[in-house]
Amino acid sequence: MNHSNYQKEMEKIITDLDRKTLEGAVIPRLFLHGCCAPCSSAVLERLREHFRITVFYFNPNISSEEEYQKRLYEEIRLIGWFNEKKDGACLIDYIAGDYDPQRFYQAVRGLEREPEGGARCRKCFELRLGESVLRAEALGYDYVTTTLTISPLKNAALLNEIGSGLCEGKRVKWLPSDFKKKDGYKRSIELSGECSLYRQNYCGCVFSQKRGE
Repeated sequence: MNHSNYQKEMEKIITDLDRKTLEGAVIPRLFLHGCCAPCSSAVLERLREHFRITVFYFNPNISSEEEYQKRLYEEIRLIGWFNEKKDGACLIDYIAGDYDPQRFYQAVRGLEREPEGGARCRKCFELRLGESVLRAEALGYDYVTTTLTISPLKNAALLNEIGSGLCEGKRVKWLPSDFKKKDGYKRSIELSGECSLYRQNYCGCVFSQKRGE
């Protein structure tokens, strides 16, 4: 896939799936790794009419259990907000992963001094997306992807490279994305305001917390 066309690739897949659904096929199931409610907001708005979505909140990188639970609460509240709309879109489900920060620290051992966005972040992405793909495959989902590509601070090409690689040889397919495209990030800020969502000022781990990123 061309790194600049993840959004177009996703739109083509969705168009084909919508056509099959109109012809009588079952609505496809998407296992969506959700990093936080603000990032999930515009993604869920964009995809909920095309998929039966389960949000998988799995983020052992988050700096403290209190912060983890705070972000999880907001994710659940956002899902409830969408489900209350009763506008014909599929209801959204969620699965909450356990808070196990040792998995993160083991994954990034030796990379503590790496700059934000470098090798340590790659290991973090591999951990979270790896667990998401394993769960999606085990539970029989059609597609899997992540909300992380909506952030201007995240490398969409890297995330899609990791995700598609993890899905090689599996039944579940990676849904390519660059959710920041078409004002996705801007829309996430608008929806965060509409829902009064907590918007954290750092990605999640202690390293990004120190840098305020």
